[in-house]
Amino acid sequence: MPRLQILQLPQGASDERAPYILVIDQAPRDEPAFTAFREDLELVAERTGARAVLCFEDTMGIPANDIPLDETGQPVFLRVEGDFAAFRDQAEEEIRQVQARLSAAQGRP
Repeated sequence: MPRLQILQLPQGASDERAPYILVIDQAPRDEPAFTAFREDLELVAERTGARAVLCFEDTMGIPANDIPLDETGQPVFLRVEGDFAAFRDQAEEEIRQVQARLSAAQGRP
């Protein structure tokens, strides 16, 4: 079964929407869908707003469309690993400084 992917292109200063190319891959030549796509590439581009449409029988990898997976095979969309020990030390130091300033402002040693 054919697969659709989007290859985003660099955006120009006058572009209202980010330009892209529609990539159709895994479309076997012996299937009617391949022939239909190949015959109507300009029409498909016009109707979808793509700058161009590319159709391939082989699988085309677009690195920007890859989704990183974690060690369990689940998609990773954002991974933040904080250094909480350093943060705790920094927060405690700030608290000590504020307490010292408050004590000095109140006339305590």
